[in-house]
Amino acid sequence: MPSHPSPHSTSRSTPGPLPGTAPAVVVRAADAERVALAGGSAFHLLADGDGSATPPGGAFGANRLVLAEGADGARPHYHARSAELFYVLGGAVEFLLGDRSTAVTAGDLVVVPPGLPHAFGAAAGRTADLLVVMAPAVERFGYFRHLGRVAAGLDTFDRLLPEQDRYDVHFTDAGSWQRVRSGGTV
Repeated sequence: MPSHPSPHSTSRSTPGPLPGTAPAVVVRAADAERVALAGGSAFHLLADGDGSATPPGGAFGANRLVLAEGADGARPHYHARSAELFYVLGGAVEFLLGDRSTAVTAGDLVVVPPGLPHAFGAAAGRTADLLVVMAPAVERFGYFRHLGRVAAGLDTFDRLLPEQDRYDVHFTDAGSWQRVRSGGTV
């Protein structure tokens, strides 16, 4: 009598990658480029949308952003081509999402769709640690490095303005964000 495998059998083979599959990406914390910002804040560059660390076509870009107590993360802007996901690893973050403000803490997730103006920063008296993922990705590491040079006094923010399309960061009016950060309403 022929033997048939039991439906409860634990024996199975592990298939290899499918043809054309890109290799896995592993970025060790010690290998991530750190870009210092004002007051002890910093970007940790994990995967860029230029295809150097993610599959060709830039499926996503990722960075970790650690914000010092009460520090701004980004002034009001929007992304025309990408959605942006923020996962709060620690601390508390204040967001301006369109015309409303909201606070989130460790374990919370915020997803900003393309075209929605937004800004964010560590909540007053708090630090923040964020994992930020953009999809589909665009080349952004150059943008973060420029912000590091601005923080160090080696470059100006105004020199970023002609690069808004390249980095898909389109700046908007900062008035409502300044009101939120000063304790006012939008």
